[in-house]
Amino acid sequence: MNLPMNILVGNLISLVAGIFLIVSLCVNNDKQAYKFQFLNTLTLVFASFFFNSMVGAVVMAIASARLFMVFKGRFTLKWAAFFLILSVTVGFLVNTLGWVGLIPIIAVIQITICNYAYKDIRWIKLSLIVNEAFYILYFYLVFDFVSTFVQIVTVFIGCISYLRLVQVRNAEIAC
Repeated sequence: MNLPMNILVGNLISLVAGIFLIVSLCVNNDKQAYKFQFLNTLTLVFASFFFNSMVGAVVMAIASARLFMVFKGRFTLKWAAFFLILSVTVGFLVNTLGWVGLIPIIAVIQITICNYAYKDIRWIKLSLIVNEAFYILYFYLVFDFVSTFVQIVTVFIGCISYLRLVQVRNAEIAC
């Protein structure tokens, strides 16, 4: 396919991935949130190929494996270290985008540490919102405009969802 067609197909696939991401921020159960984040990253593996981003495809594939382990409750400190080393090493090896290709590597470091450290849904949501800020920049720079827009919407929805969750939790504590 030619570049315009690749960008169109990649953006359509990214739209599906974005829906999974938005749903992950709207649920208030950590297991459900990780299930939809897994579906998001798995879908983005395929979209990355259309944007000629091997680093994106590889980092998202590794993220999918990591999120599957988190979802299954098998994500230990050893696995966190393994996925960090794997993501950074392979990310650097397949990076064909120069400085732009470093953004998903930095994002995966941040979210991997948070996947291990945070078990409360409030912190999970907050760490995902921070992670999306990295991806807003990355997707924009690789011409994945649908994902850029979806990430902006996701951060907005995520902030609202987070604030509502905090309000509910504070109301429960006050009672």
